[in-house]
Amino acid sequence: MQAGATTLFLMPYWLNLALIALSYGITLVALALLAINTRKLLAIYRAGQSDPTRKENRGRRLAHMFREILGHTKMLNFTSTGIAHWFVMIGFISLFGTLATAYGQVLDPYFALPFIGHFYPYEYFSEVIAWATGIGIVTLIGIRQYIRIFRKDRKSRFHGSGMWKAYYVEATILAIVFCVIALRGLEGALSPDMRWNRHFVTTWFIAAQFKNYSLQTITQGIQIVAAVKIVVSMLWFIVISLNLTMGVAWHRFLAFFNVYYKRHSDGSDSLGELPEMLSHGKPINFEDPAEDDVFGLGTRADISWKGLLDMTSCTECGRCQSQCPAWHTDKPLSPKLLIMAMRDHAMAKVVENEALVGELAPISLDVLWSCTTCGACVNECPVDIEHIDHIVNMRRFQVLVESEFPSELDGTFRNLEKAGNPWGANRADRDGWIAECDFPIRVVEGQLPDDVEYLFWVGCAGAYEERAKKTTKAVAELLYMAGVSFAVLGKKETCTGDPARRAGNEFLYQILSRENLETFEEVFAARTNKGTKKIVVTCPHCFTTIGRDYRQSGFELEMVHHTQLLNQLVREGKLTPINKSERKLTYHDPCYLGRHNKIYEPPRELLVATGAQITEMPRNQERSFCCGGGGGRMWMEEQIGTRINLNRVDEAIATGAEEVAVACPFCRVMIGDGVSARESSVEVLDVAQTLLRSVKPLD
Repeated sequence: MQAGATTLFLMPYWLNLALIALSYGITLVALALLAINTRKLLAIYRAGQSDPTRKENRGRRLAHMFREILGHTKMLNFTSTGIAHWFVMIGFISLFGTLATAYGQVLDPYFALPFIGHFYPYEYFSEVIAWATGIGIVTLIGIRQYIRIFRKDRKSRFHGSGMWKAYYVEATILAIVFCVIALRGLEGALSPDMRWNRHFVTTWFIAAQFKNYSLQTITQGIQIVAAVKIVVSMLWFIVISLNLTMGVAWHRFLAFFNVYYKRHSDGSDSLGELPEMLSHGKPINFEDPAEDDVFGLGTRADISWKGLLDMTSCTECGRCQSQCPAWHTDKPLSPKLLIMAMRDHAMAKVVENEALVGELAPISLDVLWSCTTCGACVNECPVDIEHIDHIVNMRRFQVLVESEFPSELDGTFRNLEKAGNPWGANRADRDGWIAECDFPIRVVEGQLPDDVEYLFWVGCAGAYEERAKKTTKAVAELLYMAGVSFAVLGKKETCTGDPARRAGNEFLYQILSRENLETFEEVFAARTNKGTKKIVVTCPHCFTTIGRDYRQSGFELEMVHHTQLLNQLVREGKLTPINKSERKLTYHDPCYLGRHNKIYEPPRELLVATGAQITEMPRNQERSFCCGGGGGRMWMEEQIGTRINLNRVDEAIATGAEEVAVACPFCRVMIGDGVSARESSVEVLDVAQTLLRSVKPLD
């Protein structure tokens, strides 16, 4: 039978008109609501604070956006979930063609898209994607239900999520997949060839089931199913239009933009350095701030447009929550719930001047100060939400405007300001460790001599904390043994400002960083290019602050972590391990060396070179569990929940390792304290100490 006007009347006239009216009427309503509420959403973004840093390198941003989203580079970290979600995403995009076809099929069951028609590769693709989308969404439903049943409360990454939203989206996708496959079967039933053929490569057997029905029934079935498909699709648009906080649906549109506008245009995670404090789209001049400058994030009006985009893009998937050390040690902070609270607050009607943080505010002080800035949340987020940036911006407001922060930090800030270190130790003792070395160490006076390759930045912990001092002396001795020319600043060093900045005291950070930058300008005055300005550090926090945060002031140099340099020296044969350890060892990845700077292999290669038998903890590399010392938490007591360092130490002890190797002085303290608390015989050493033990001849 040929398609034509007569087919319009194969079903009762009134029913035909009803289906047409319903399909096209609900479409008009859905599109109108979508347009109105999309306009509202855009108005909310436009009301946010300006952030001009997000628009440079547009070509590179665009390339990364497609690479990350279409390649699912983050989602595939969760293999089965990632694969299933990829097919659902592709189906969401690809099956829009079948929706367009449905509008024609309501009018004429024989309708096919112009130009494409019955082009069999398109038909084949539509069928395969429909099946794959169906299998994908069933898989995701199964995973969700498994987690809901077997992982209760905090163990579930969906704890606190709006589950009805997910169920609705899943039901919608299932219904659409059913309609697509049913329509293909009914279309096949109209074909004279009921054998397997290239036009109905996966649905021919369904078509065979409909073959026994009358022509009128088949055509009516096509029209009814097409109408159902349209109604289900348009209801989805209506629901999301009326729920602007429904991130599990809106992220299908917003994720592209959120990934595109992430902080780093090269596509790297929004980790490492913290963003500059902006006010009205411009960096604040802390030497002469304007009267109307906005210091941090205190109210809805202070949120940038990118921050608002972050919040509305949240899928409530809980991957951030599943990796958060605060959440897993019974603290009130969940990165997911924090973003949801900020989103709901921002979307409220009258909140411009209402506080974000406080006793009656959406976010409590305990939530805000539980964060270690470890970066696990940012690393996991499939839509690149910048949790740490928002947390630190809220801390900035609390410190600089409200003067409301944990009492322990008051002493830390005073120590940094007066003594140049968070412990308040005497400045005159900063180079005291040098006298404990039995080999010469050069101290820089003025400019760095031409014959000195590296400036060894010791850091506050490396100069004052007894355990970290052992690392400092081990690194210095190894460099001396390898014939590397280096020098230290001695008493001219002062804190980089990392503890102040991560704890929200941006003003103090600016003072400390400016002092250090003036020192660097003097030390490297004769060296004009970046490659001749080399600094080696033992502390990943110093590594990040000097190498990345200071770049915001226009000063660039070559930063090297001690594990990188020592590994290079071993590779070059300048250091040769001669005493193979053979001790069972596990390595703890520091957050600021690993996630924040993607340095995972050099420490491990060094440990392997010493002969150590490395047994990895279950949570390692990019999913390493924090020691609890970052984000200013090193100087704050954990008064809520259980201790983060104990959680990590228990994991290390469970490996059966005799030693735990670290590559950060903060981790050295936190892991060491945890081992002592557990009364374990496990020894905690820096990677440099294990190497020194291996290269020095036995007495």
